[in-house]
Amino acid sequence: MQLIRKPFVFMRHGETALNREQRICGSTDIPLSPLGEKQALAARALLAQDWSLVATSGLLRAQQTARLALPDTRLLIAPGLNERHWGELEGAPLSQLLPYGSTPAGGESWSEFSQRVLRVLNALLEQYSLPLIVAHSGVYRVIRDAITGTPDGPRIENARPMRIDPVGTGTGWDLQLFEKEAVND
Repeated sequence: MQLIRKPFVFMRHGETALNREQRICGSTDIPLSPLGEKQALAARALLAQDWSLVATSGLLRAQQTARLALPDTRLLIAPGLNERHWGELEGAPLSQLLPYGSTPAGGESWSEFSQRVLRVLNALLEQYSLPLIVAHSGVYRVIRDAITGTPDGPRIENARPMRIDPVGTGTGWDLQLFEKEAVND
């Protein structure tokens, strides 16, 4: 499935205790750490504008991040943007993470995860001009895979929004740190 060629802004949730401990969080529904709350609050000035939509995953850490960064904004909760279910690896050290194409025991396959996320993203992009999506590093890997052909690369930082823009009429995309003045849509 292809990602619809429309601009949007993506932000990973703030830090959690499992992030700090270098553990696989996956679908485990845990709150932000005190640092994660500070990261979300720090994003507030950058994100303060009228968004066509602010969508978050159904997991607490993404919703907390969005509510702290944009306290007066209505959120669309989209469980299809939840992080990948890592099965028996939930809570394990990041060093045990499997290649993304592998399916963890009791977990969600990369294909199932990617299709779920892309269906939701495309539905949102069809309806809204410049949505803000607050979700997870795995969701960002799905986006990266859809636009570059690989999910591999550095982990996206916590609470650092990225602007994702199609380039030209071909298949190119531009990913850059979001700057408020870049939004003119």
